[in-house]
Amino acid sequence: MDTTQHSSDPQPRAMRRSIKISIAVAVTLFLVLMAINQPLKTGSAPQGIVSFQLAGTAEQSYAIIRSWRDGKLMWVQLSLWLDFVFILAYLAALLQLTRHLTRDRPGIRERMVARWVRLLFVIAGVSDVAENIVLLNNLSPPTDSMSMTATILALIKFTGIVLGIAGLVIIRAARRHPLSHSS
Repeated sequence: MDTTQHSSDPQPRAMRRSIKISIAVAVTLFLVLMAINQPLKTGSAPQGIVSFQLAGTAEQSYAIIRSWRDGKLMWVQLSLWLDFVFILAYLAALLQLTRHLTRDRPGIRERMVARWVRLLFVIAGVSDVAENIVLLNNLSPPTDSMSMTATILALIKFTGIVLGIAGLVIIRAARRHPLSHSS
């Protein structure tokens, strides 16, 4: 069996250390946020902070905030402030991952999809920042406009992330050769 690589074969593409670090930081912060979210799960907020993000009305937001009165509002604020750091971490990780997964994709269509993927991730990050600001302002007292704005921003964020990841899958599936070549 010939184990030498020919000049036309794709070269192995190891994931750079910076990408691994970005992903590790994002995953670590995600796990910390999930741990902080556990005490925020109540009857009014079965998904914790996500229930507050998607409340949609002042009445729903107020019911959630009331369920957090027993010292849990400190955890809500900590979660929202820590989420700003998480946004930077996941955005850096996703943008680096996009670059990594598209560096052997020279086609015009792949480059165009990669631009859209990066834009979707940036839109998700910007929406997430705006959502956190709105949620911090909606803690006291909640209003219908703030609650609905937070819900819309959360939906934009989730949609941007899901569509961006779907775009990465499409880019990877667009060509037959893999990112790394095993001998």
